[in-house]
Amino acid sequence: MSVMMAKMTGSPSVTPLSPPSPSPPSPSSLPLRAIPGGYGWPVVGPIIDRLNYFWFQGPPTFFKKRMEKYKSTVFRTNVPPTFPWFLGVNPNVIAVLDVKSFSHLFDMEIVEKANVLVGDFMPSVKYTGDFRVCAYLDTSEAKHTQIKNFSLDILKRSSTIWVPSLISSLDSMWDKIDADVANSGSASSFLLMQQFLFRFLTRCIVGADPSTSPEIASSGHIMLDKWLGIQILPTVNIGILQPLEELFLHSFSYPFWLVKGDYNKLVQFVEKEGKEVIQRAQTEFNLTEQEAIHNLLFILGFNAFGGFTIFFLALLSAIGDQKSTGLHEKLRDEVRQKSGSNSNTLSFESVKDMELVQSFVYETLRLNPPVPSQFARARKDFKLTSHDAVYEIKKGELLCGYQPLVMKDAKVFEESPATFLYDRFTREKGGTELLNYLYWSNGPQTGSATAANKQCAAKEIVPLTAALFVAYLFQRYDDITISSGSITAVEKSK
Repeated sequence: MSVMMAKMTGSPSVTPLSPPSPSPPSPSSLPLRAIPGGYGWPVVGPIIDRLNYFWFQGPPTFFKKRMEKYKSTVFRTNVPPTFPWFLGVNPNVIAVLDVKSFSHLFDMEIVEKANVLVGDFMPSVKYTGDFRVCAYLDTSEAKHTQIKNFSLDILKRSSTIWVPSLISSLDSMWDKIDADVANSGSASSFLLMQQFLFRFLTRCIVGADPSTSPEIASSGHIMLDKWLGIQILPTVNIGILQPLEELFLHSFSYPFWLVKGDYNKLVQFVEKEGKEVIQRAQTEFNLTEQEAIHNLLFILGFNAFGGFTIFFLALLSAIGDQKSTGLHEKLRDEVRQKSGSNSNTLSFESVKDMELVQSFVYETLRLNPPVPSQFARARKDFKLTSHDAVYEIKKGELLCGYQPLVMKDAKVFEESPATFLYDRFTREKGGTELLNYLYWSNGPQTGSATAANKQCAAKEIVPLTAALFVAYLFQRYDDITISSGSITAVEKSK
């Protein structure tokens, strides 16, 4: 999800920061180096890398070990999916694992993004109504401009209902959590989080109330889970019993018919209940009705629902992990000082003044980005620069950045780069300058989403919505205990 929310009524703006200092070395002052690493024997090399990636090492260790082996943050390797049933997928990539080299992935003059959302693998367009939705389009394609502008418009128009819809949905979720904790001593956050997000996001993005359809209201989030999960299973590490995961989840694509029934129900719901948004897509952005419906479902299901689920659960986990550091008291004091103890006072404007809340949100995004891997294909031959060398990239080569490792770049995030520091992005620590290097949104946090780039349309609203989520929590509770994804104790504010 992404958008230039500065244009939204009542929404915040981001003032671009001054150029980073000190400036990185110019390419001419750095040595030209051949890209180390390789792809191994055909078939065998990709399979070995796939097993290491998913089974023997896991993605973080997979990239880190190769970075250490080649003494380089830029190298050649293979990434899944691979043989046996991905014969049309080329697993060869050039990994870019420092902030400087990673930034090339977002320069649309030298890279293109057609069909590389998840590397060289692209799920069947049957999952999206036989359309290539905006996420798979390059900025050079006219349809990308139409759909990206449509996405930006959705967020702009939803600005008037975004915060009240969020607060009312949070009220329902946390009332249920309070009851579960009181009755059984704990409440699982995952299911309740997904129900809350589905209800809230469907209202704001589709302009539809899920309660108008009992089946969608009760199962819509499960339908989206299945539709989303089955597309990306070949590329993600689930962590179930091996070798079952390798044999059944990473060896082939799953057919659309497994989720066709549920997806068609979602299509029918959007078609019926989202008529105003669909009509606007047709009259103002020259999209067909079916293009609008399937792009709306992708924005809702993949970008918004999927992304917020991962991100908000990461926020809760960080809140639980940081309890012993005194973070809870500091967040509570800041929230109540800036916005009192009534959730009706929360707004985009109020959380803009909560520096520690925002820093906590940014640090969570730094270490736990909702989309860990970013890809781009070279649009032309160019020279790629890392911190210490220059590499020649050929047109057509695929670049891969593993963001959780990139965001631990010690030359940029100098203070304990692998450690969660909740005040890292505060002015007191000089951390606001680091927003130039926070790339969770397919671009820097100081950038702007436009039709000319691939930066997330909700680049502004996502961290602010997360700040509202955190602020709401510490308005409602004096203290909260979270362990292994469950809320085990809450102390409501007096």
